[in-house]
Amino acid sequence: MQMTGNTILITGGNSGIGQGLASAFHMLGNMVIITGRNQQALDEMVAAHPGMTAVMLNVDDGNDIQRVAPQLIRDFAGLNAVIHNAGMMAEEDLKMGETDVAEAHIATNLLGPIRLNSALLPHLLKQPSATVLTVTSGLAYVPLSLNPTYSATKAAIHAYTQAMRYQLADTSVQVIELVPPYVRTGLQGQRQANDQNAMPLDAYIAETMDILTGQPDAKEVLVQRVHAQRFAEQRGEYDTFFQRMNDTLVAARKG
Repeated sequence: MQMTGNTILITGGNSGIGQGLASAFHMLGNMVIITGRNQQALDEMVAAHPGMTAVMLNVDDGNDIQRVAPQLIRDFAGLNAVIHNAGMMAEEDLKMGETDVAEAHIATNLLGPIRLNSALLPHLLKQPSATVLTVTSGLAYVPLSLNPTYSATKAAIHAYTQAMRYQLADTSVQVIELVPPYVRTGLQGQRQANDQNAMPLDAYIAETMDILTGQPDAKEVLVQRVHAQRFAEQRGEYDTFFQRMNDTLVAARKG
């Protein structure tokens, strides 16, 4: 990926990892457009980064994507990079038999990026050089029992990313998967934001930007902290890693 001279759309760019990436790419002089559902948070982000643009978008709403995507293409003819970052993460008790939370995860984390990507890809394919970046998770490779549908949607986006990369191999569009570990953000509220066991957000963003800069042809961006999870199965350690991770986190929740 080229690190400068881009016009980059970042969904969920008003908080967490999306906010960190938006700030980092803006600092490099790129034109950055962020989307989100919280107008106040969007306004605050733009005020803190002169030249950045914000657009309201509910990625879980297919109609809203169809409304916003043509507007983005019209207003930002040079749009050549998209970071599919917006997402939700909530715990589920499968014994309760409820499906509302699961369906919300699928609409936001899976259908959202697929729909937006489909709407924007014809435009990206016309650019001399373009990039699609998807944000998955270490949980795409070793799932967390407390977050079954979140883990499943991230595994699905990983598969979607691989298939997209293969289909677009002969085009000008590069496809990159960002695979965060457990990062200190507000994705699951203050508990995660204050969890000292999570990787500090600024450290994650710095390492990610270093990888993107130093490895412009990278297919996956894997910070060191996610390697054990990403490669657990390849190393023959999947069952042990899965059991240890889930036992530890379930016990922590109960405590």
